[in-house]
Amino acid sequence: MDETPDSVIIELQRLVGEAQRGVQALYEAELKVAQLEQDFDTAHAHAIISSTGTAAERAAQATLATAALKFELQVGKAELNRVKTKLRSIESAQVATSVIAKQVELLWRHA
Repeated sequence: MDETPDSVIIELQRLVGEAQRGVQALYEAELKVAQLEQDFDTAHAHAIISSTGTAAERAAQATLATAALKFELQVGKAELNRVKTKLRSIESAQVATSVIAKQVELLWRHA
């Protein structure tokens, strides 16, 4: 590995920028999931109310009627989890780059 202080600083700056964008992406993903949950819950409740039959039949009809919304909600949750995973990955890269920075500092001091 042929790291210089400048290359380490540039990498740390890049990671900080990514982390900042990740925070915004996390916020947007959380808002999306909240909206999807509200849409699903509302549609499911309306579907139960407008259904006929026994309680089990009404629940089944509502589940069928809102399956697409539930799928959208699950996809939204998966996207949120991906953003969280990406942020954890960025944090790990920042830590690793900080360790490299310390090593580079020691190498350059004693060179």
